[in-house]
Order: sequence, then structure tokens, then C-alpha cells
Amino acid sequence: MQKRILGRTGRIVSVIGLGTWQLGGDWGAVSDADATGVLAASADAGVTFFDTADVYGDGRSERLIGHFLAHDAPGAEITVATKMGRRVQQLPENFVLANFREWTDRSRTNLGMDTLDLVQLHCPPSAVFDSGEVYDALDTLVDEGVIKNYGVSVETCDQAVAAISHPGVATVQIILNAFRLKPLDEVLPAARAAGVGIIARVPLASGLLTGKYSHETVFADSDHRNFNRDGSHFDVGETFSGVDFEVGLQAATEFAALTPAGLTPAQAALAWVAQIDGVSAVIPGARSVAQAQGNAAAGVAEPLGVAFNEGVQDIYDRLLREQIHPRW
Repeated sequence: MQKRILGRTGRIVSVIGLGTWQLGGDWGAVSDADATGVLAASADAGVTFFDTADVYGDGRSERLIGHFLAHDAPGAEITVATKMGRRVQQLPENFVLANFREWTDRSRTNLGMDTLDLVQLHCPPSAVFDSGEVYDALDTLVDEGVIKNYGVSVETCDQAVAAISHPGVATVQIILNAFRLKPLDEVLPAARAAGVGIIARVPLASGLLTGKYSHETVFADSDHRNFNRDGSHFDVGETFSGVDFEVGLQAATEFAALTPAGLTPAQAALAWVAQIDGVSAVIPGARSVAQAQGNAAAGVAEPLGVAFNEGVQDIYDRLLREQIHPRW
């Protein structure tokens, strides 16, 4: 497994991490046993970075990770990043020290940690990224030993660039995949120059890039890929990266044709993101041991090469740019 420095945290983490939104049950039901199996398989495959949030299953994802680290993998050198800020109405005035203390205390209890490794603001309103008081409050939590580092999770490139300019921000989490290339224009260069880590989320475009979906695919009622395609519940970019499902199927078919021998389309998609200069970690989710193992294998893939990169760019330019580039 390739390793990277996680931005200004200075921590060394696996380039393929594990996103644990699925373990909260927001992608359909996942049993405690299956969730523990995913965590264990990932750790066994060399994954040393878990990403979660206090709203994933209303804390279930955090609790599962905490239980795993305490009972199944004590002493494991795994960095855990969590997120906060989506438990309240999304108003800038809610992002204050008192709430930060309440939210981080809850996460510390869920995870069984005295000090959280990395806490990220969870896609707050844009005004939050420009508030000096917000960063002062986060610095206070570091000084008090509540958190070791802080970062941000963003929806737009403008939000990312604004956050990178603040010296305390260690990482930026952003949607980055073969269907979402805009962060390559400005965000990645700014992050590299500042030493800020990039955590790439939704690297498989909610599964589109696995090549396993078709026009007949049906998602469970509790799966956001069913109920949030129009962005009615949260930002539409979190579901299929904001790509229309039918267009995404066509793009996924063409992407699969680029995949070199020895890799699945999913592994090629993950490896492509992981091999971008400036990316610290890629955080695909997994609902089974086989998925976790397959994802981790992307961390040892050989360089995909110029022709593959050109193919990705061609698909984006022909099918996706006009649909998603202007906003994100």
C-alpha cells in the first residue's frame, strides 16, 4: 500500500482509505457484523485512514469504528477523521465554539478517544469558510487538546481555495473522480503550494464508475442514490457526483473500456485519483469484505499512463463538462 503525508497533520496514511458513510446505514442496511468485517478487511489490507462523520447513522459509524479500534484492533496505527456541523440548521451563526465543543465531545464519546485525530467542518455554508472567528474557535480546540488537527469538507472549489488560505487548515476533503475534474484546475495546485492535504471523496461517483449499474438497477428506498438524485435532501453533488444517472451510465461504459488488464473499473478509478499529485488519501466506501479488499488493491496499482489520462479527459469533455463543471 502506498503511503502519503496527510497535509499539515504530518501523519503518514495509506493512499487508499475507507469512507464509512455506508456503515451508518444511509446506503441501505448494514449489520454490525458486516460493518466490522469491512473495517477489519480494510485494516488487514494496509488501510490506515478511516473517514466518518457524526451524522452517519446518527453516530453509528463513529461508534462502530470506536468499538473496532478498542476491541478488534487495539494499538492499530489508524488515523480517524470525523466531521461535524450537519446536526443543526445550516446557518453561519451555528458554527461557534460552544457548538464545536458539544459536537466534538459527542464524537469523542462515540469513538472512545480523548483527543480526535482530525475534525473536519462538514460542508458548511460558504460564509463559514471566510470567518476568522470559526478558525479561532477551532484553534482553541487544538490548544485545549480536544482535537489534534482540523480541516474542512467542501462542496465547491471556491470553498476549498478559501479554506486553504488559512494556516490552521490541515486538509480539504472534496469530491474528486474521473467524472469531476474541476478541482484539478485550481484546488490541487493551491493545496500543493500550501502543504494542505487533499482527501478525495466520492471517488467512484456513488458506484457509477464500478461499471456494475444499468438502466434496470433499483436502489433501496433508504439509499440516497434513490431519494437524492435531485438534491432534495442534501447537495446533489454527493449523489453520482451530480451526474445525471443515464448520462453517467454511458460515461461509465466508456470508462470501463479504458481499464487495463489486471484491474477492475473500480480499481482503475481509485488508482487514477490516488495517482494525482497532491492527493493524500482517497476514501471509497465498502459494504462487504470483498469490496474493501478490492478497493485497497488500487493502492498498489502501477501508473496508469498518459493514454488512460487522455481517455478520462475525453469522456469528461464530451459527456460531462457542460453538465457539471460550471457549479463545481
